[in-house]
Amino acid sequence: MTPSQTTSASKFLSLVLRHEPSAAHITLDSAGWVEVEALLAGCAKAGRALTRDELEHVVVTNAKKRFEFSADGTRIRASQGHSVEVELEYAPQEPPELLYHGTATRFLDSIREKGLIKGQRHHVHLAAETKVTLEVGSRHGKPLLLTILAGEMHAAGHVFYRSTNGVWLVEHVPPNFIRLQTLTGKKYDRLKMDPFCPIFCRPSFCHSNRLA
Repeated sequence: MTPSQTTSASKFLSLVLRHEPSAAHITLDSAGWVEVEALLAGCAKAGRALTRDELEHVVVTNAKKRFEFSADGTRIRASQGHSVEVELEYAPQEPPELLYHGTATRFLDSIREKGLIKGQRHHVHLAAETKVTLEVGSRHGKPLLLTILAGEMHAAGHVFYRSTNGVWLVEHVPPNFIRLQTLTGKKYDRLKMDPFCPIFCRPSFCHSNRLA
């Protein structure tokens, strides 16, 4: 498969395994699994035919490990990110002290008011490192890095899960557990590391004038 074919197949799999199974004429079970043979037949019926080898290539080469096979290799599902009703059956885990979330500055007023909400997904997605989160934020506008006080959240009773591809999941992140960081340059890995600015600190009054 060419890189463009792989990307196209990955996007279609994300659609059918996370959001719209009917697009490939399949039904997910309660934990999001579908038989591989049923998926391949459904993809062919939808005009997006894949062989088993091509499917395995898409799963193995996906940088974010969005998909996983069952232990016996007969079933497949998306690791997280569903908008359809599923129960992924991940066990609660204690998170690291800090986690990160990438967004865009245009969403900041809403985040100040409501915190991070899951929207149509089952959980808010958080990461243990910053590069991917900033790449996600850049898709929506000027990227903004949010630092989540996950250790404090956990101590306060918030339940965290970790997907098989390493994404941390939580029901909601209240504003008081969120701190801001912004870029000092054009590269995503160049971050202001001075003391965190509370999410509720307005830019015009902020000591670091972070969003000016």
